[in-house]
Amino acid sequence: LIIQAARCMDCGIPFCHAYGCPVANVIPEFNDLLYRGHWQSALDILLSTNNFPEFTGRVCPAPCEAACVAGINQEPVTIRQIELALIEKGFKEGYLRPAPPAVYCQAKVAVIGSGPAGLAVADSLNKAGYPVTVFDEAPQPGGILRYGSPEFNLEKWVVDRRIRLMETEGVVFETGVKVGDDISYRYLRSRYDAICLACGARGPRDLPIPGRDYSGICFAMDFLTQQNRRLEGDPLQPSTEITAAGQAVVIIGCGDTGSDCLGTALRQGARQVTQLEILPEPPPRRADSTPWPMWPLVLRDTHAHKEGGFRRWAVTAKAFYGENRVVKKVSCVEIEWQPDPTGPGYMPVEKPGSEFEIEADLVILAMGFVGPGPSKLIDEIGIQLDGRGNVKADHNQMTSVKGVFVAGDMTTGQSLVVRAIADGRKTAGKIQAYLE
Repeated sequence: LIIQAARCMDCGIPFCHAYGCPVANVIPEFNDLLYRGHWQSALDILLSTNNFPEFTGRVCPAPCEAACVAGINQEPVTIRQIELALIEKGFKEGYLRPAPPAVYCQAKVAVIGSGPAGLAVADSLNKAGYPVTVFDEAPQPGGILRYGSPEFNLEKWVVDRRIRLMETEGVVFETGVKVGDDISYRYLRSRYDAICLACGARGPRDLPIPGRDYSGICFAMDFLTQQNRRLEGDPLQPSTEITAAGQAVVIIGCGDTGSDCLGTALRQGARQVTQLEILPEPPPRRADSTPWPMWPLVLRDTHAHKEGGFRRWAVTAKAFYGENRVVKKVSCVEIEWQPDPTGPGYMPVEKPGSEFEIEADLVILAMGFVGPGPSKLIDEIGIQLDGRGNVKADHNQMTSVKGVFVAGDMTTGQSLVVRAIADGRKTAGKIQAYLE
């Protein structure tokens, strides 16, 4: 760690925090303090910009490292490793103690959703002295951190530890409560001075091709959530249980969620796993189209890819086939990306004679998300959506309904945990200004 922190001092102008890090971590300063042995001061600087380094230190893809100056002609500084070491040292040595506000304001805030954005809003406002209640329909708080990210990426004791700390500092969590059904918007407005929506991007992108209604085809988040609930000991309905044990699994989508599904399917004992991706295979090294300090277009192999499975690039699924309305095969075709004659960019064109089929007992759709999905609360109070189906927010992070704010993927669209935290911090500041 000290050697890595020393490498940071070779940099003249730090692009890591100004260009790379969504929460603007002051990376050179905490690296220098760690190098000099001042761990607690380094942690204080880290916590001044990032509420939850124990999350980002584990699941963030580290855009800071992609923008590291050392990465121009050598390996970048291992910033994420240093960040994780600092926060874990803080918990171990007692640097991180509960610090509830000495005085609370009269104005109260309700946060709906306990994922990274909702937690960041709640933690920031609570530290500023505002009573905060976080509502979530799930049995336990954490949102995608608990139910979306697999245990092998983020162990749930890490989430529990942070929730306990927030509770000790005064944040109230009400779980198993579905706003819009169990309690109404009218109920919330009568008891809270501001409301923040932070329910994430829950609407999965579907694949409307022949055979889509066959059983054995599911969305990635249903598959991942069920596995996490299984490991948490939550009761599951046998009729809706999804398992890859002994199955030939096809995952459509090679992004981070697809990788999580791959690792989960392998751990469940899948017989074989194939990932399909419509985009062409990225180059093994940074592409010229994404020079430093941009986020590089490059082939990324997660640990799940090193554990097994097979990827096929530049292919698309055409139809699902099965027996007795249960999926058994996926019909696919290879494609080429050619210039779009109607405008800028490229379009997929099928390659004649390249059709093929893949055995599939379980198909997992991991093609991203298209918005917050159906919401009784949004419909009830008439919140406006933007052209992409996300909740529309003004420059103050407020929705079209006065006093109702929005944070994270619900307004930005699907993104990274670190960006959700950054947006949550920003929204908390806007709510504080509104209440003042």
